[in-house]
Amino acid sequence: MSQTIAPRVRTLLLLLLAVTGALLAGSAPVSAHAALTASDPQQGSVVKEAPAQVSLTFSEGVAMSDGSVRVLDPKGKRVDTGKTSEQGTNTYSVKLHSGLPDGTFTVTYQVVSADSHPVSGAFTFSIGAPSTTSVSVSDQEAGGGVVGGLYGFARYLSYAGFILLVGGAAFVLACWQRGTGERSVQRLVVSGWLALTGATLAMLLLRGSYTGSGKVGDIFDLTLLSDVLQTKTGAALVSRLLLLAAGALFIAVLFGAYEKREDDEEKGDLTFGLAIGGFVVAAGLAATWAMAEHASTGIQTGISMPVDVLHLLAVAVWLGGLSTLLVALYRAPSIEPAAVRRFSRIAFGSVAVLAATGIYQSWRQLGSWSAFTGTSYGQLLLVKIGLVVVLVGIAWISRRWTARLSQAPATKAVKAAKTSAATPVKATAKTSAKASAKASVKTSAATSEKSKESEDEDREAEDEKESAATPAGGGDGKRATQLARQRAAVATARDKRLRDADPLRSGLRRSVLAEAGVAVVLLAVTTVLTSTEPGRTVEEAEAATAASSQEATGALAVDIPFDTGGKDGKGLARVEIDPARVGGNDMHVYVQRPNGKAFDIPEVKVSFTLKAKDIGPLPVVPDRIATGHWTASGVQIPMAGNWAIAVTVRTSDIDQVTVDKNAQIG
Repeated sequence: MSQTIAPRVRTLLLLLLAVTGALLAGSAPVSAHAALTASDPQQGSVVKEAPAQVSLTFSEGVAMSDGSVRVLDPKGKRVDTGKTSEQGTNTYSVKLHSGLPDGTFTVTYQVVSADSHPVSGAFTFSIGAPSTTSVSVSDQEAGGGVVGGLYGFARYLSYAGFILLVGGAAFVLACWQRGTGERSVQRLVVSGWLALTGATLAMLLLRGSYTGSGKVGDIFDLTLLSDVLQTKTGAALVSRLLLLAAGALFIAVLFGAYEKREDDEEKGDLTFGLAIGGFVVAAGLAATWAMAEHASTGIQTGISMPVDVLHLLAVAVWLGGLSTLLVALYRAPSIEPAAVRRFSRIAFGSVAVLAATGIYQSWRQLGSWSAFTGTSYGQLLLVKIGLVVVLVGIAWISRRWTARLSQAPATKAVKAAKTSAATPVKATAKTSAKASAKASVKTSAATSEKSKESEDEDREAEDEKESAATPAGGGDGKRATQLARQRAAVATARDKRLRDADPLRSGLRRSVLAEAGVAVVLLAVTTVLTSTEPGRTVEEAEAATAASSQEATGALAVDIPFDTGGKDGKGLARVEIDPARVGGNDMHVYVQRPNGKAFDIPEVKVSFTLKAKDIGPLPVVPDRIATGHWTASGVQIPMAGNWAIAVTVRTSDIDQVTVDKNAQIG
């Protein structure tokens, strides 16, 4: 039985790693968490005279250095001074040289958002009149390429290491103190420490190139490393390394001095000290993520950062403890049912903390129900919620196995195996010969187990006789060592069969293995989620962009992608409202294919709804005036507000869909 389990475990782990790799590969490059909402001059505008400076406004604060913003003339020559300055709330500017010629100029920018993610982009404006330009802007986004992929993998590895380190240590201290002497458990916790330490060092080296040029050759640039150390993210990574040094001391005491203590009172005092010290180190490690990523920006940061620390600790205790339990079930000679019951209670509490903190984080990062389906962050969050539900369901099955295990610690199969081990070889042979005529189907497995145990006992007896009959000598010492190894291997095999003979333990192992498999995928999705722009930020940036466009041109333009589900059913509906104020407005609807060409479809309908005032939907049926172009005059907007613009697109007689987006009108 044990021989068939190992290949299955290896196959499952390989499959999980493949799924994880696919998820991580799909996460690069990461989504930017600050968006350009306005510029002066505006994108695509034509100004009569050369401006003295170019200013950029972002949806949130960004870290900007000299050279972060570049302005290039039509020939690709830089015309900015290179010195950037902050002009106001989230607004930054760079001065231009005087005497600029007419033509089209290109503005490129690469900055770091407040939650540590790189942001890049480009736009053009013209002086006098548009012209051709030789400037070529790279299609690669900031944080992409080989360096971006390595940095993303290091992020995943750091989360995995944190979970194994904290969760494994918590499982041993709180549930199974005898586990401090188990080599397999020691290796698991130490592997977590090594993974987190190695990933942190890698991220520290990769950070400069990741947020800058993206070149592999810049990874070991000491100047970039010095710049990274002065940033918020650099400080967080260095703090993590210092805490990991304390974590190494904690591991040494846990698996060294603690195991050697025999006095119960002294061991109890050491347990208390390790629990306090371990919690401080674990909370500090979790805080290095909270202080540098999503929780440190946006609304209610004073609440969100402690909540994020609790969320990470709960994840580590649950999933890390689950991994340690899996290792104990497969590698340890035995584990007490009481330890499994204690972990079951702790895991339940961790899930409760996860639910509470997760609800708060979701509200804070999404901002609206529409962001669940309308943004990548919301869609990933739905996947994560689904995985958590599956994980909780499997955990419920594990709790049932735990209850059965505690009620029946020794099964009939294990008892039969133990009885066979104490039976002489000859007697066993006679008994099995008589029993073979009377045995039923239920006793065949136990008889097979007895025969295996008898063979082991017979082999051990022969080895002992051979060892006793061999005189002492140099070569004979090697033979004695070889026999000792053989006896140890036989004993190990017998112990493993005893474990595998228990159906309750096997059932628990299977359910815990399934939990661990889902947990690996959940960890990958969570890592991608932390690299995805929050839904609230996306909607605020879109609203700010629309407001800026409306303020400059007196009109509103909203792009809404659609997919009717049929053949050739994907496209983009662009709704333009002029002057986008209370009262009568002119409306134009342009329907395009994904390649930008006009989409000739049978019908388009539009409606306006102001949910805050319970107004609408106000239907509008525009007239078709050209291929992919509909228009309507005198569209009445009764009051100013954040209106939901719904567009119904029909691409065939049966394929139709309604999509919507919010926009400020009036």
